Amino acid sequence: MNRARNANLLRRLWLAIASLTLVCSCTTTKYVPEGEFMLDDIDVVVSSSEDDKTDVKSSQLENYVRQKPNSRWFASMKVPLAIYSASGRDTSKWVNRAIRSMGERPVIFDSTEARLSCRDLLAEVQNRGYLDARVAVETRTKGKKLKAKYVVQLGKPYYIRKIEREIEDTTIARMLSFDEASLLHDGMRFNVNTLDEERKRITTLLLNQGYYRFHKDFIGYTADSVAGSRDIDLRMQLRLFRSAADTTLRRHPVYRIKNVEYEQTDTVNRLRKSVFRDNCLLQEGQLYRQQDLQNTYNRFARLAAVKYTNIKFREVPDSGLLDCRLSLSTHPRNTISFQPEGTNTAGNLGVAATLAYQNRNLFSASELLSVELRGAYEAITGLEGYANQDYQEFGVETKLTFPRFLLPFIAQGTRRRLNAASELSLLWNTQNRPEFHRRALTASWRYKWGFQNHRPQFQFDVIDLTYISMPWISDTFRNLYLDNVSTRNAILKYNYEDLLIAQTSFSYSYAANDYAVRLNFATAGNLLNLGSHLFGASQNDDGQYKLVGVAFAQYARAYVDYVKNITLAEGHQLALHADFGIAYPYGNSTMLPFDKRFFSGGANSVRGWNVRGLGPGAYRRQNGAIDIINQTGDIKLDLNAEYRAKLFWKFSSALFIDAGNIWTLRAYDDQPDGQFQFDTFLKQLAVSYGVGLRINFDYFILRFDLGMKAVNPVYDDSEQHFPIVHPRISRDLTFHFAVGLPF
Repeated sequence: MNRARNANLLRRLWLAIASLTLVCSCTTTKYVPEGEFMLDDIDVVVSSSEDDKTDVKSSQLENYVRQKPNSRWFASMKVPLAIYSASGRDTSKWVNRAIRSMGERPVIFDSTEARLSCRDLLAEVQNRGYLDARVAVETRTKGKKLKAKYVVQLGKPYYIRKIEREIEDTTIARMLSFDEASLLHDGMRFNVNTLDEERKRITTLLLNQGYYRFHKDFIGYTADSVAGSRDIDLRMQLRLFRSAADTTLRRHPVYRIKNVEYEQTDTVNRLRKSVFRDNCLLQEGQLYRQQDLQNTYNRFARLAAVKYTNIKFREVPDSGLLDCRLSLSTHPRNTISFQPEGTNTAGNLGVAATLAYQNRNLFSASELLSVELRGAYEAITGLEGYANQDYQEFGVETKLTFPRFLLPFIAQGTRRRLNAASELSLLWNTQNRPEFHRRALTASWRYKWGFQNHRPQFQFDVIDLTYISMPWISDTFRNLYLDNVSTRNAILKYNYEDLLIAQTSFSYSYAANDYAVRLNFATAGNLLNLGSHLFGASQNDDGQYKLVGVAFAQYARAYVDYVKNITLAEGHQLALHADFGIAYPYGNSTMLPFDKRFFSGGANSVRGWNVRGLGPGAYRRQNGAIDIINQTGDIKLDLNAEYRAKLFWKFSSALFIDAGNIWTLRAYDDQPDGQFQFDTFLKQLAVSYGVGLRINFDYFILRFDLGMKAVNPVYDDSEQHFPIVHPRISRDLTFHFAVGLPF
């Protein structure tokens, strides 16, 4: 019966897809005028000589085609165009106007745009060294639809035989004679784009050596082709300086900073002079450097109190000196905000609210003080045997951030090179559930810093101290799960006892244009354990040392996360993601605290499973009330691939495949089949696939994902182990709603 029902469901799905495709293909030319054609498709074909291993790709040249066909869903269906075509012709009716606004009008082929596209394509390939290239457009019509094919015949490329540099300014000539970073060399392929990049590179180099008035127009090229060959003799010319007011040619002037003046427009929320001195990299007596100017803007932009920065220079006549004036405007010192929200935890509806206060300039040096008060309430259903059915949470978090290192013995030069912050935070959280009451007090001190280019970022948590207290546990919960011999769970019991966590951690992150990596390593309890041994601290019944009567956790934890984005075409991207984590309890602990354990499943993991619904290993759910505890582990592995395509307006689609799981390092009785083994972990990788919809509102992205189980490691029989072959919607489909991209 199930197989027949699933087969019928799949037939209906394919019928719906086929019907949608048919509708999209039959109605799209409704609004194409007579005698004209709708641009249905474009193609760029590149041909080169057999001995030329060209790096000119069709996908690169498509951006130079001015007219693009209507957007497609999943590379085949022009749904936005079909929506537009579904509207009636009477535009006085609001329903027709509404349908058209949601759709996309047909793109009418324009022969003038096609000729201009040929011109742009030819200019681009000639700039890349194919001076004999030819470009033509071929069109093919069917009904009212037209397909355009741009044929690019490259021919053979031209090469630079030799390069001569004619630098009239002898000082700059000596400087560039030691420059080994030139982009130009004898024998390279002639490329206009590379020539322009060399102009920009030299200009940047000189602007960072005091040449305040230098610009790239002082650099030019002359190219002479060698008769009877495809060689070019290139001459780069760097001309002498000539100002607009004086026609006399002379060497390019070098400028130094004479005076630096600070000005603040806000007379109430004022900053101390030391803030200007510490963050302004333009120093009196030093050479003008464009990089120092940009880094000064960056440093002031990161200050919480600063709203706007303006830096102006004035030349001191006939001196080679610059006067610098730096002016600031600031944000209001104090702000208060209120944010209500709705919550839905496993079907339990509730409300929450956050009241936040910020002081952006506490000690007049752009220190940021934030205080957040949060309250939440949920009506819990499905619990039996408890006096109360409500969940209440209250918390207060105070954070004080200093925009500098609060450390002695750090040289002023080091402080200027780094963007650093020191942060002190204190958090008190209280949770009252029908089963228990939980209190948590967290205090931390950390440093954050990065270099001027903002890419590598570091964080060192000197201490992150958390005290967890369980002042009350209901008799029902205690009898069912903590003290009952038949249902007692060691992992659950450990996480419902008072606990002290003293953690130190280090994090590293690097984000480039197309990839990002994050690393984190943390350890806890080592100094406390050493001190307990040295001073003979007391132990509890489980042999754990205690501090002020509370056992402390001891573990090491490491985590790495990597994301790679590959642009396939305009509006199409392939995102690859992998993360791996491992944690090991030792010394004073035989298991990890719940908050430090890994979990799998959910909107940012293997999306065929609900959050905390997968693993560890081949562990099968046994008791729904405590599986949130059991479905955690010491090792985590996630592998994800997601194809993202722009649809229309603010809508985008995604197709994804996820794989991963969690495991335990030790064998726990309450997590059978959950321990990591080298000979079985590949078989225990869960796999899911699915489709997603994203709505990009610029400031945030709403994400809707439908994930289907493909490989379920819980089961051994083929029908349930491979649900991709034997799908069942009620069993295998999971819906996720989230804010932001998964990785």
